[in-house]
Amino acid sequence: SARSIKWNFNSPSAPHQGGLWESGVKSAKHHLIRIVGPLVLTFEEMCTLLNRIEAVLNSRPLGAVSNDPNDDTDYLSPGHFLIGAPLLAAPELEIENNIENLRDRYEILQKASQCFWKRWSKDYLLTLMPREKWSNYQRNVQVNDVVYIQTPNTAPLHWPIGRVIEIYPGRDGVVRNAKIRTSTGIYV
Repeated sequence: SARSIKWNFNSPSAPHQGGLWESGVKSAKHHLIRIVGPLVLTFEEMCTLLNRIEAVLNSRPLGAVSNDPNDDTDYLSPGHFLIGAPLLAAPELEIENNIENLRDRYEILQKASQCFWKRWSKDYLLTLMPREKWSNYQRNVQVNDVVYIQTPNTAPLHWPIGRVIEIYPGRDGVVRNAKIRTSTGIYV
């Protein structure tokens, strides 16, 4: 304990004590079960699918790497704590083999991975939203906040992130629009 680190462990058979990370495990299991459903996957296919899911979960943005408002291209993810760098999507394999069964199985894995990504990302983005009663005060978006931009066709592991450079509050003082700078341009 030279670095004043104190470890706290959950009680055995008490996942409810894990809080946020156990909620993430529950969410991943929920979507995995619904995606795989009646499919019968081989051991290798299941390992491949689980590896892709692991990459998605460990690549979710936690926050900006830098406090510099001009540096908005990189974000901190759980992958940084695992390997010291962001996880990258595994390169897609090119199937040169004409065996139909192999191609069909590959397409099943691709669809399952994409389906997991779509379901999980929507679910995850909802968990980021505050769930307080509407009459309670909630912090407004502020200039220099790092935000995630949800687009319908975002490729897995490539969430666009940006930094708020200007806010537009409504008559009631609640910010409903903002100007956001990303590595590719400025969006309102």
